[in-house]
Amino acid sequence: MKALVMNEQWIEPAIAYAICRFDGIPSRRAMGFHLMIVDEDGSRRPWSIVVVRWGKKVLGYVNECPHNNVNLDWERNEFLDPYGMRLMCGKHGSTFELGTGRCIEGPCKGRDLMPVALTVLDGDICVVGVRLVEDDPSCNI
Repeated sequence: MKALVMNEQWIEPAIAYAICRFDGIPSRRAMGFHLMIVDEDGSRRPWSIVVVRWGKKVLGYVNECPHNNVNLDWERNEFLDPYGMRLMCGKHGSTFELGTGRCIEGPCKGRDLMPVALTVLDGDICVVGVRLVEDDPSCNI
């Protein structure tokens, strides 16, 4: 599902792609999504993201550790450290602040996760600022 979103920073309306219901992610939990993105040249490529819900806030990052480009989750949808307070790379143990994506401990200390723009519309968590392939059977939502 996509919807038009007016954003003060953009002259044209942005398209928002619903990826899940807001209540589909419990508070203080993270969930991964494997999507297919369309680049500016029209080529398609897989795009793995992690969405964190913290109360009424949602935060999104590309699911890739800046240390060596591996996925953060060590098991499906296991993104948070043992305390549930930071994102954690399952391969090297680097930990990242939820609000900024900044690595505060581990081999990539000082580097950042790539943020993903999200918004909540009509109870859906939506990705904005990108173009996704819709109804692609290789995308798992």
